[in-house]
Amino acid sequence: MANGHTITIEQGTERVRVVHGDQVLAESDRPLVLRETGCPVRYYLPAEDVRLDLLTTSDTHTHCPFKGDASYWSLPDAPDLVWSYPDPKPDVARIKDHFCFYEVEVA
Repeated sequence: MANGHTITIEQGTERVRVVHGDQVLAESDRPLVLRETGCPVRYYLPAEDVRLDLLTTSDTHTHCPFKGDASYWSLPDAPDLVWSYPDPKPDVARIKDHFCFYEVEVA
């Protein structure tokens, strides 16, 4: 990656839970652990482990020069709570069909 910027993705074994209010939005014991220069560790959870039925598509889209274009999902009281890269760049292709939340509990 350019200018010393690195991204590593490892298969995690930790149990990751996402709780908002009293709702469990996601729970997975097979997260992808993404480490990126200058960013906090992020856990990308398989779509099957995320309660997509509780989330609504957001109009927000962002671009990362290293990962690609992100799409976002929201709860009624939590806009843009979760994001995903539907068509990630080849270097991070493993995060396709995985979802990332800002705040997770790791056990």
